[in-house]
Amino acid sequence: MAITDTEILEQFSKPATKEKAFNMLVEKYQQKLYWHIRRLVVDHEDANDVCQNMFIKVWRNLEKFKQNSKLYTWLYRIATNESLTFLNKKKRHLSTPLETEDYSLADQLKADPYFDGDALQIQLQEAIQTLPDKQKAVFMLRYYEEMKYEEMSQVLETSVGALKASYHHAVKKIHKFMKNVD
Repeated sequence: MAITDTEILEQFSKPATKEKAFNMLVEKYQQKLYWHIRRLVVDHEDANDVCQNMFIKVWRNLEKFKQNSKLYTWLYRIATNESLTFLNKKKRHLSTPLETEDYSLADQLKADPYFDGDALQIQLQEAIQTLPDKQKAVFMLRYYEEMKYEEMSQVLETSVGALKASYHHAVKKIHKFMKNVD
């Protein structure tokens, strides 16, 4: 039987079982969070770095988690924020124009041994990389994670209406990109 988030939080609050509880949390959520981060930052090594930083933040702040939201929502918020922070830092350090970087990310994806998608999936990933970071995050959470707008609202700390508009604009941009590629 899988351990519940409540059990993890209870065990994390006790010094004797704190490490064990954190390891259970990592085991339960690492793969889902890695792939969420990976879809945002694209590169496997970058995703590993962001994932590691995210879990460090979780370790440092889990005791302060107020349980106003679900644990996985809180974790996704940290993962998304860490990913967006990483992308912003990366963009600031670039000496090449943003458009060039977006296409080099697509080239990285094509060369990535962990990605085994067909041409249409590669085009979709290229289209996603052209989106602004926040639209990209909204699209990823809705399309890949099938997250409800109410949960996304907690993760991204914005209104449901704004999220629906962002998703709609992202879909239109992706559709336009895919149409122009053909």
